[in-house]
Amino acid sequence: MIHIDHPDDPRVAPFRLNERGLTNRAQRRDDGGDGLFMAEGDLVVERALTAGCVPVMALVDAQRPPTELLTRLDCPVYGGGDRLRAAITKLGMPYNVVALFERPTREPAADLAQRSNRLVIVEAVDNPANIGSIVRNSLALGWDGLVFDHTSADPLARRALRVSMGHALHLPHARTHDVPGLVHALVADGVTVCALTPAADAIDLADVPLTARMALLVGSERAGLSPAALAAASYRVAVPMHHGVDSLNAAAATAVACWQLRLR
Repeated sequence: MIHIDHPDDPRVAPFRLNERGLTNRAQRRDDGGDGLFMAEGDLVVERALTAGCVPVMALVDAQRPPTELLTRLDCPVYGGGDRLRAAITKLGMPYNVVALFERPTREPAADLAQRSNRLVIVEAVDNPANIGSIVRNSLALGWDGLVFDHTSADPLARRALRVSMGHALHLPHARTHDVPGLVHALVADGVTVCALTPAADAIDLADVPLTARMALLVGSERAGLSPAALAAASYRVAVPMHHGVDSLNAAAATAVACWQLRLR
């Protein structure tokens, strides 16, 4: 462990970077794995290591270091007290370990869609907390892939990764610039694609026939799915609402739909 005495120490400067400093927009949209992501907390760091992600550097609690993790971190490890680590990471309550990792490569969306039996497709969901919840819900309920469009938040953003408890590193995901085109291709390949919408003409989620391969299409809470994406789906489906509430938030609706349409 390399002890740090000042938050402005240049050796830990990468921990002071914001999301755009860790990975720019082009890198987030690229499948090649350029850029970095930050894993916060021992659980997320452990899941990143288990997923085969390559660590670049780590910052740990010098008084209470995560001993077992240290043996797996093949990178420079810096240590400091609570106040120093909080000043560096801008976290009011600093984790006992945060680590920077190389972003893993992603397979093309078409390849992921081809091999998935239960696929979640996300369009224009720009809230990282919602993306993190969607990832966690999808994996927990047995879905095996996630495709999100180029306007949606990054599953490896700090907040998204915290909310997903690191599961974004274990649920295969990809990006696409053409959600309607991907949906058309899936339907042509025999996949049943269900588009979530609160529209009055949508069918009840419980009435959707289950098939061997299914995809769930989820859109923005403000605008919903694009007309082109809705038109391409096999079914327009809704979660029945009561007491005048028009809809659930994107993450909650995804959880309900993933449960109902899960692979039996």
